[in-house]
Amino acid sequence: MKMTEKKQGRRSAKDAEETRFQIMTVAAEMFCDSGYERVSLRNISEKAGVSHSLIRHHFGSKEKIWHAISDCLHVYFQSYISKIMQELPKGVAPNISIYLFAMRLFTNMIHSRRPMQLLSDSVRQEDNLVDYFIDNVGDLEYEINMLADQYNKANPEKAVNIYEIKWQMIMFANGAVCLTPFMESTWNEGDMEATAEEALMKHWQMFNKQMVNQFAIEEEWVLKPSTLEELIYEVPCEWKCNPEHNHD
Repeated sequence: MKMTEKKQGRRSAKDAEETRFQIMTVAAEMFCDSGYERVSLRNISEKAGVSHSLIRHHFGSKEKIWHAISDCLHVYFQSYISKIMQELPKGVAPNISIYLFAMRLFTNMIHSRRPMQLLSDSVRQEDNLVDYFIDNVGDLEYEINMLADQYNKANPEKAVNIYEIKWQMIMFANGAVCLTPFMESTWNEGDMEATAEEALMKHWQMFNKQMVNQFAIEEEWVLKPSTLEELIYEVPCEWKCNPEHNHD
């Protein structure tokens, strides 16, 4: 093979990857804004500026696009969880580790709204979209299960069910992301006044208080950010496809 052919091959593979990236980015935004059900492949093709047949070539169906997005979310959360684990202070008591882990992950869930919006919308669909996400969640649970085991060994009289903690995180995150007007009105009743950012911070503080009580956190370890951004790590979310979603 000549060098120019090799270069062209690399370029066409790169172009194909960029086209997939463009399709998935647009599709994810549209699924969040309009709901999976109301978005058609034709809508995606118009907004992404690519032909309907090209979308079918790369993905085959709307459901396959959602699966590809779901896979990307898993990779993103795995990366984010790894980053949280790296940054946890060394040699601290297990209650502090699990508290900091839970709060860092929860902060990301309410700060980066897209993943929660996509998951909440998938629950309403008949294409088993949410099952696809849940079936692949096992690999995300290793770290938090390990932290819970360490905590429960150190505190057998106050052992926690980690699945209940995770459910609390999902409920609180879902409330902030999908019931935003109700959340904001909560702190604008009577004499109370709060901007959207202040209301989100109050919501964060409610969950923080629960976790502080749950894990008996001493005052010096209690998180007290001025803004949620202080607790966010820069971890990119990239729309990369698994080979099984590619139709090249």
